[in-house]
Amino acid sequence: MSFLLQQESDVDAEEYQPPIWKSYLYQLQQEAPRPKRIICPGEVENRPKYYGREFHGIISREKADELLGGVEGAYILRESQRQPGCYTLALRFGNQTLNYRLFYDGKHFVGEKRFESIHDLVTDGLITLYIETKASEYISKMTTNPIYEHIGYATLLREKVSRRLSRSKNESRKASVTNEEHTPVEKISSLVRRAALTHNDNHFNYEKTHNFKVHTFRGPHWCEYCANFMWGLIAQGVRCSDCGLNVHKQCSKHVPNDCQPDLKRIKKVYCCDLTTLVKAHNTQRPMVVDICIREIEARGLKSEGLYRVSGFTEHIEDVKMAFDRDGEKADISANIYPDINIITGALKLYFRDLPIPVITYDTYSKFIEAAKISNADERLEAVHEVLMLLPPAHYETLRYLMIHLKKVTMNEKDNFMNAENLGIVFGPTLMRPPEDSTLTTLHDMRYQKLIVQILIENEDVLF
Repeated sequence: MSFLLQQESDVDAEEYQPPIWKSYLYQLQQEAPRPKRIICPGEVENRPKYYGREFHGIISREKADELLGGVEGAYILRESQRQPGCYTLALRFGNQTLNYRLFYDGKHFVGEKRFESIHDLVTDGLITLYIETKASEYISKMTTNPIYEHIGYATLLREKVSRRLSRSKNESRKASVTNEEHTPVEKISSLVRRAALTHNDNHFNYEKTHNFKVHTFRGPHWCEYCANFMWGLIAQGVRCSDCGLNVHKQCSKHVPNDCQPDLKRIKKVYCCDLTTLVKAHNTQRPMVVDICIREIEARGLKSEGLYRVSGFTEHIEDVKMAFDRDGEKADISANIYPDINIITGALKLYFRDLPIPVITYDTYSKFIEAAKISNADERLEAVHEVLMLLPPAHYETLRYLMIHLKKVTMNEKDNFMNAENLGIVFGPTLMRPPEDSTLTTLHDMRYQKLIVQILIENEDVLF
């Protein structure tokens, strides 16, 4: 298990010992039959250029079976007699010949996985067949007693991690957890990191689903949910692109919604999922919202046409790049951007760029239906009920924005912006229909405006 220890070498061995990974599936992968290519002795006419000497042309299943000679792991490629132009992988496994329809689109595949070479495809196939044959019952029970539920080994680090975090309590979480080159917290596994951050009192505990994507692991890897080996040559499992958690695809369905995004994995501020951003920065709301609103309230509440008047697009893009590059240290002061409309434009752009709007796709239709209710009291009650369905980070961001916009309306005699005007500006900015339909957007615009107007006028009651 030296490669596992090597992975954790940056953490003091006296402080942290890796869990005991389950080696059964790893052993099975080592035992799996190796591919044996049966070469065609002569040149085959019209052989596809992406196949090698293992291609035997148009031959029958029976002939393929004969060529394989009962050798476990032996394989050939053939063209179908019944369907010329269609190709088949004939593979010997479990004392029988298995035939798979073979495809090529720049890579070779028979299922979801795509391979650079036929040899890799067969190697991976033999591993999968062998493990699923030998350990089907074991695999079906992998998720019944996960280490993820207990993460007992993580408790060894909790006290030490907490001490390190408290040492830096006057610094931002970005500096204390992810920016310090020699901070041990960033060197340990995502499981331990999750445990440490969960026990940090300053952490805002918004629920967040993991952003799992199929991943190819170089070298042996173990699932951080069930502690079992992740078998195969490629696409052995999935990795959360926000926190780095590595699990089997089947285990990912059982992982709780407790993703703790890692700042070094968050590449930018704009266009980043709202909950992901606030959890990564350990803030209640996106820093862009806090910093921009603070700047606007300090010097812009009386500015005529606030939020309605646009700033220069290039300068707004400059502010966006400053946040993406410098995060909370971005300088948007009057010395750099004297026109307050640039700051309001940057804030509106942040909301427009969110992959999931502040008023989420899931709640969009419910808000629109609430806006259509004619009785004012019933409408207000319906809006309040839908607000409760928003994810916590979205709710908190919307609440803070509405308090700010209420302050804007209190300066209406100077800025000429009332709740209705702000509703026109922020309606399509804060809520978008799930389907990308221009017709739906145009039809719903008056209801979008009305929802934002109601939220501003009744922010003290609704939130």
